[in-house]
Amino acid sequence: MNEIAFTLLERPVSWAEAALGFAGLSLALLLMAVIAGWRGSRGRAIEAAMAAERAREMDDKVAEMNRQQAELAGRMQSMAEILSTRQGDLARLVADRMDGLRQQVGAGLERNVQQTTESLGKLQERLAVIDTAQKNLTDLTSEVVTLKDVLANKQARGAYGQGRMEAIIRDGLPAAFFSFQPQLSNGRRPDCLVTLPGDGRGLVIDAKFPLESFTMLREARGEDAKKTAGQRVRNDVGVHVKDIAERYFLPGETQDIALLFVPSEAIYADLHEHFDDIVQRAHRARVMIVSPSLLALAIQLMQSLVRDARMREEARVIQTEVGKLLDDVRRLGERVDKLDTHFRQAQDDVGQIKTSAGKVTSRAEKIGALEFDDEKSEPRLPFAKGLDLKAAE
Repeated sequence: MNEIAFTLLERPVSWAEAALGFAGLSLALLLMAVIAGWRGSRGRAIEAAMAAERAREMDDKVAEMNRQQAELAGRMQSMAEILSTRQGDLARLVADRMDGLRQQVGAGLERNVQQTTESLGKLQERLAVIDTAQKNLTDLTSEVVTLKDVLANKQARGAYGQGRMEAIIRDGLPAAFFSFQPQLSNGRRPDCLVTLPGDGRGLVIDAKFPLESFTMLREARGEDAKKTAGQRVRNDVGVHVKDIAERYFLPGETQDIALLFVPSEAIYADLHEHFDDIVQRAHRARVMIVSPSLLALAIQLMQSLVRDARMREEARVIQTEVGKLLDDVRRLGERVDKLDTHFRQAQDDVGQIKTSAGKVTSRAEKIGALEFDDEKSEPRLPFAKGLDLKAAE
């Protein structure tokens, strides 16, 4: 028994020690198994109790869920009824809205059709206007071509400028204050002579502006040609300005200035832009170069002078008539005074008549107030004393 069975950790172990160790180990294992079984049974009991508790809680939850499900079913039924009612209302509302929308769409379509018809009618009218305008444009183009042909002729250009000048003057002044192609004391005939009120001298307007040189200037292509045409413009306009100053300035008969009418605004602008020396020379010669707009402005100024002169004449006439009216008013006042005197006299007479009438009325009232006895009411004759009148009757 004391024989060494094995060595454990450098210590020899005998068979007896090994048997005791094995027995102790077996006992320990058995004890551990018993303890483990006891703990397992206790754990199962606890788990069973917990399972029972969970089962009760589960039953309570299931009952609560059943109750909630019943309430939910009731609510769902109520909601279904409400939804059914709302669905019916919504269907009616949608039907009403659809009917209204259908009517609005129908009315809108009808209005759109009417508006489209009106628009098409207006479009046709505008197309007709456009056709008319196109026709007028075609006619105007032909007229422009004709005008170009007219301006190509010197005499025709002179007649064109004369016509424009006459139209402007006729539109702005009375016929008594202007004359065309009058003869002056020196035998010359200006294109127009305007007489201002209060001044016997006439204002000369010349419409024979030299347009040939400007036509050449516009048709010139090279620098030399333009320079030559510009020099011709200066010469022609300068000579014409000199002729106006020599022919139409007559002391006591015409004004000391004259107007040279340019029938084109474009030519007038070119003249002031590129030929300022010619304009200054004309000013020094007391010849004013005017365009159609400036001539119209000058005519309007003359029209104002004519209007003022007429207003002064009318004012004198009115003043004379007012003086006569004052005389009439003065005579009327005198006659009213006389009539007032007659009225006062008549009023005094009426007052006296009222006084006399009052006296007569007073006396009549006094007479009416007199009292008479009954016995003396019947008159008695002197020779009837002692007679019984009643018996005699």
